[in-house]
Amino acid sequence: MTTAHTQAPLSPEAAALATGPAAHPLHPAHAPTGQLAFGVFFQGVNSSTIWRLPASGDQVAWESFEALARTAERGRFAAFFLGEGLRLREHRGVPFELDVAGRPDAQTLLAALAGVTERIGLVATQNTTFNDPVDLARRLQTLDLLSGGRAGWNVVTTDNAWTGENFRRGGYLDHADRYVHAEAFVRVAEQFWRGEQIAHDGAHYAVRAHGDLPASAQGRPVLFQAGASPAGQDFAARTADVVFSPHGTLEAAVDFRRGIVERTLAAGRDPGSVKILPGAEIILAATEAEAAEKVRWVRDQQIGPEQALALLEQYWGRDLSAFDPDGPLPDVPPEVVESGVTRGAGFQFADAEQLTRTWREEAAEKGQSILEFARARAGARRGTFTGSYDTVADRLVEFARLGAIDGLNITPWLIPSGLDDIVDELVPRLQERGVYPAEYAGSTLRENLGLPVG
Repeated sequence: MTTAHTQAPLSPEAAALATGPAAHPLHPAHAPTGQLAFGVFFQGVNSSTIWRLPASGDQVAWESFEALARTAERGRFAAFFLGEGLRLREHRGVPFELDVAGRPDAQTLLAALAGVTERIGLVATQNTTFNDPVDLARRLQTLDLLSGGRAGWNVVTTDNAWTGENFRRGGYLDHADRYVHAEAFVRVAEQFWRGEQIAHDGAHYAVRAHGDLPASAQGRPVLFQAGASPAGQDFAARTADVVFSPHGTLEAAVDFRRGIVERTLAAGRDPGSVKILPGAEIILAATEAEAAEKVRWVRDQQIGPEQALALLEQYWGRDLSAFDPDGPLPDVPPEVVESGVTRGAGFQFADAEQLTRTWREEAAEKGQSILEFARARAGARRGTFTGSYDTVADRLVEFARLGAIDGLNITPWLIPSGLDDIVDELVPRLQERGVYPAEYAGSTLRENLGLPVG
């Protein structure tokens, strides 16, 4: 049995946001719940998960997925989330050998996890560009029924020809049209879930169909959306139940919440319709000193010399293996105009000449080697909560009390044991502070996210 915890006062940063020039730091129409929900993100390709330790699990082994899902459910996590990979990452024209290559089909895997879990939601990224709307809607509704109302769909778009080559379509979808196409796709899926007669004629497909499955206990699958661009946020405000937001500070999170509330109201929806669960990495220890040392160790394991050089090669567009990872950044010009799409959204379309010049200047000013710079860049790209168990708990309470977020979608730095200290140490402290559920609110994903029946 946990004991009551005296609520710590807000930090100066949080207090300033709560009592700043605006009477309402978020929006007058938004009433924060003060509660947090957690999801766990089992990634495939990424620079976060450490796959080379003795404790690292196999990224295609059932045991890895099952163990992580069971731990998350023990910690009353609302959702287990799988990413999607429609083509292998590449590096300089060949498959990238320093990262995970490939992953099991998400829908198949989540259906299997439904049989060994009871309450945790089961969410998968599924692409609107390279799926058929009725086929995908039916598969998602099947999972929703089989799991008792626990299915979710992270709606994503893709417009690049590199991915499209795997589907004999190339870059058939213009970048400006990706959300127009996605919204039409979602509307067809929603019609199917409602059992309606569908007659849709769009720019890329025509549909004549009829929904043929009953609604689940939660009505329909929960819709997630991760687009951070203005167009992506507008799309989320019109269609999504949950949005994944990138942010590094409390102030940025508050600004993002304010923008989503305004967009949601403009779309004619209730201001609390869209829950915000930023992606996050959490690194914990018993004391601040131990946590700082652990962060250094984790970064060392995440980014080694080979990974550091490969990161720079993506922007230089040339072989940098002759450069010492412990030496300064390369003083040679890049051979590419801008970075391509082959290594994921975080690496796309950067002006290579300007970027590499800026990086050299930044690293020289900070006295960083290639390895030190790459590790710092990798850490900065992630929303990270680090520190002692109590420090991180108090920090998350501030986010909850201000209503900046509704929870976190956590990427463990180690699978399958990377959630253990979060579940065993952080969750009880958040429960003591009254911002995290002691038990599941219900049996469906919607109930456990505080969403109405769809």
